[in-house]
Amino acid sequence: MGGPPNSRSVVAAASYEARKFGIRSAMPCSKAAQLAPQAIFVFPRFEVYKEVSDRIREIFLEYTDRVEMLSLDEGYLDVTFNKRNIPFAVTIAKEIRSEIFKRTELTASAGVGNSKFIAKLASEKNKPNGLTIVLPDDVIAFIDPLPVNSFHGVGKVTAQKMKELGIHIGKDLRAKNIDELVQHFGKMGIYYYKISRGEDEREVNSCRERKSLGAENTFDQDKIDREDLLQQLREVAIEVERRLKKRNFAGKTLTLKIKFQDFSLRTRSRTLSEPIFAVDEIYSVAAELFEEFFEFKNEKQVSVKAIRLLGINLSHPNSRDEEPMLFPNL
Repeated sequence: MGGPPNSRSVVAAASYEARKFGIRSAMPCSKAAQLAPQAIFVFPRFEVYKEVSDRIREIFLEYTDRVEMLSLDEGYLDVTFNKRNIPFAVTIAKEIRSEIFKRTELTASAGVGNSKFIAKLASEKNKPNGLTIVLPDDVIAFIDPLPVNSFHGVGKVTAQKMKELGIHIGKDLRAKNIDELVQHFGKMGIYYYKISRGEDEREVNSCRERKSLGAENTFDQDKIDREDLLQQLREVAIEVERRLKKRNFAGKTLTLKIKFQDFSLRTRSRTLSEPIFAVDEIYSVAAELFEEFFEFKNEKQVSVKAIRLLGINLSHPNSRDEEPMLFPNL
């Protein structure tokens, strides 16, 4: 899913068939077309995805109010005390997958476990359209053979560091004592020690709120002209305001994102005293950040390095308990 292969777009999502050819999210569509010339590129339909996601969430809520959505297509459910008094989580998982298919014609994978960590790992086990159950007595046997880079909280840098320490799979991680893990990973070492034993005390957060919101634009051609770039930045600010209004959202920290022709990335942030949500405020702060850390050739007012993408993100939202509706007329 992405723009045409002859465009400068990147892959938004890749099917399982496409992944077999090495195609991944965020890869330039031109490269994806080289890896799989027979690939079919489909334009994203985000409004449709949001609508379907809402319908799926409605199904979740028929069973429990303890639903924590992680994204449009992923979420945690705590069904310990569920609305239908069904005693077994696996029964609920089967019913939900069946209902999703009936109402949306989409398949779904599910993982059943005694913690968020285990349930997440289980859900990844038999994609697509799979169901994996991990009983409490089977947790260690389930974790031990899994690669540590599949664990929540273990990114590329941490996975590489673990590899250097001889930690490749869950069993290797479990063999390390807590002091050694803290020595190498700080406080996260305690977390790694616990998850290697299947211990995860995080509860399903049904009040999970959006922490940030933004927009970005990849240009058809790299740009170097200052005025052109500032105009493009304003267009991004307009789109950010539109999304803020739709979500009734405002943020105190604005982050400017710039990607150059060579795909190198730079960001700069500013935290304000009050949340902002209007296009003029957004653009004003973004433009100041833009001017601060860009070098322009004085005579021609062009960027030293060609730019392929501009993005704006707002985070650190204001509390809904402290402020009234931001856009009461919508």
